[in-house]
Amino acid sequence: MAGNNQIPQSESGFEDWLPEMACKLGGEGLIGELCNGFNLLMDPEKGVINLESLKRNAAALGLGDHSDEELRSMLREGDFDGDGALNQMEFCVLMFRLSPELMDASRFCFQQSLRPDFPNFS
Repeated sequence: MAGNNQIPQSESGFEDWLPEMACKLGGEGLIGELCNGFNLLMDPEKGVINLESLKRNAAALGLGDHSDEELRSMLREGDFDGDGALNQMEFCVLMFRLSPELMDASRFCFQQSLRPDFPNFS
């Protein structure tokens, strides 16, 4: 996890705050914040994040200069059921997938939890 308040930053300039949030908020707090983020982005009538709701909120996210195709691509990245929108579960899974450091930490914790029952698991 990120230490010393240093947030990993990719070449694209993306700052991965999720590991820091996880450390400060704990698991339940982090999921609660992800749900809050989903609620801010979703279409209130449809209960999902779709292209229209993402476009409406793009400026607040610093995505105001992205084309419709780029926003559609972002939606496709997490759209597991192929409906063109993100439900709350798809959104939360996507946020975890986009945080390599958090995924590594989750993988490590999962492996550690299996060790007592499966000592040869690696």
